[in-house]
Amino acid sequence: MTTTEVPGLTGAAAAAVEAARDHLLGMQAPEGWWKAELETNVTMDAEDLLLRQFLGIRSAADTADAARWIRSRQRADGTWANFHGGPADLSTTIEAYVALRLAGDPVDAGHMRRAAGYVRDAGGIEGSRVFTRVWLALFGQWSWDDLPVMPPELMFLPSRVPLNVYDWACWARQTIVPLTILGSLRPVRALPFDLAELRGGGAPAADAKGWGRVFNALDRVLHVYGKRPVRPLRTAALRRAADWIIARQEADGCWGGIQPPWVYSLMALNVLGYDLDHPVIKRGLAGLERFTIRDERGRRLEACQSPVWDTVLAMIALADAGAAPDHPALLRAARWVVREEVRGLGDWSVRRPDVPPGGWAFEFDNDIYPDTDDTAEAIMALRRVALPEAAAPIERAVRWLTGMASRDGGFAAFDADNTRELCTKLPFCDFGAVIDPPSADVTAHVVEALAKEGLAETAVVKRAVVWLLKAQEADGSWFGRWGANHIYGTGSAVPALIAAGVRPGKPAIRRAVAWLEEHQNPDGGWGEDLRSYDDPAWIGRGESTASQTAWALLALLAAGERSGAVEAGVRWLVRSQRPDGTWDEDQFTGTGFPGDFYINYHLYRLVFPISALGRYLRGAT
Repeated sequence: MTTTEVPGLTGAAAAAVEAARDHLLGMQAPEGWWKAELETNVTMDAEDLLLRQFLGIRSAADTADAARWIRSRQRADGTWANFHGGPADLSTTIEAYVALRLAGDPVDAGHMRRAAGYVRDAGGIEGSRVFTRVWLALFGQWSWDDLPVMPPELMFLPSRVPLNVYDWACWARQTIVPLTILGSLRPVRALPFDLAELRGGGAPAADAKGWGRVFNALDRVLHVYGKRPVRPLRTAALRRAADWIIARQEADGCWGGIQPPWVYSLMALNVLGYDLDHPVIKRGLAGLERFTIRDERGRRLEACQSPVWDTVLAMIALADAGAAPDHPALLRAARWVVREEVRGLGDWSVRRPDVPPGGWAFEFDNDIYPDTDDTAEAIMALRRVALPEAAAPIERAVRWLTGMASRDGGFAAFDADNTRELCTKLPFCDFGAVIDPPSADVTAHVVEALAKEGLAETAVVKRAVVWLLKAQEADGSWFGRWGANHIYGTGSAVPALIAAGVRPGKPAIRRAVAWLEEHQNPDGGWGEDLRSYDDPAWIGRGESTASQTAWALLALLAAGERSGAVEAGVRWLVRSQRPDGTWDEDQFTGTGFPGDFYINYHLYRLVFPISALGRYLRGAT
């Protein structure tokens, strides 16, 4: 059955697009950008209170408001999870518990007893991740002697030597450098209470195989050295680390626009003697206010913000919904995006020193770290708008993108050839992704953008297409690095391959279509639980969501499908739309670190359905 045979569905889809478009237009800032909440888990709020306790600036009002939010996220069993509906997380529960103790919650209160009981049963503080134990060491609740060592002398390793700071992904290196300072100086600022009720009595497990054994032995050596370092070398290393941190503070006071390096950098500099009145510290603390949300539910901190990403996705959605290239909202947005172009060098240039700068970053102010994903989407968004002054930024962005290809032909988010897995073997690195290798979703977005620029026949795009085809999973899907998960990867890869000239009838496309159809839910939508990153049984399985249903539809429509599966997906979107034109989506469908850290982009539930429904309607005319 084709879409032309279901006029009722076409009309309903058109009405849904109109309502969603109007809602989206109403969210645009006067300056032209869009930015919706970027929701994560309560570690952001717990660590913000711990930062303020460490610096001596924690206020009663902020503590009470943050505690109200943290309590609201606790489940009936006393635990906290890293995403909506997810399993209990030990480290997140420990950090939330400590924050509530700072807020004055008594240890014998029911919610605190349940949390502490879970922590003990799950292994206690001893079973938590290294970063949680670092926080506890800062307050005398864990011994610095029992933490892995990362010496500041790492700053002297040249970029060609393994384990230099540029071997880590940008988010990891920004975090590790200040932690080398804290781990070297070992500050302790006592809490007004002890956490004996959270101890399990065991010891952290150590990897006794392969590289784990090697690095554990090296860690023991570094502990000895740390007690008797070569003083001039240690002093110089601390100075270089501090200079490196200060050079990377962004205009708004942040570091990389993300929470972990931000809080560790503030503490590291403070321990080195930078007081609260120092301009660097003042800018850093003031910048946190932009990331703070206060409402009737309490006070919470965004781990990062996504104005460039949100804006270019909104522009594409509006264009897909039929907005003319000279629509006032698109013109305002495009002018703002052009002003956000990154024209300076960043850490990416260490590996690509001959590539001229260009492109866009994720946030208002993280210009040291532009990324290929935002840049690809920005190119595609600006091409949908009648703005002549966008031509030069697009040209520079295309040049930068092509220069950021990794040796294997794929594209990573922030760096090229950031693939040295030795970093992942260190005992210190037990949480999240610490390198930035090419991924299917990012490579797909770059391929799609460059192909639409008429570059499908260039060597760069051809090699990236080959990379994508090789990256297809045996079941026909693609892994999603930055979105959940195989639905996102497949929803990105299929439109890119079609744009690059792969015919819909080719086996790779047919296998992807078959995978999507096999994983459609009985209600017509698509969903994939974030547990799929850890448990293959969850791949392609989960409660239907608006964003994931839209991703599946975008792939099917790009492949030329006008099938019952497409119609069922469109019906699900129409049926589940809210009266205000948007969709509910409690589920987290964004990915920070697969297996560890996830994101609920509040705009995903709106922009992707608009694009999917708009493209469906375009195919129906």
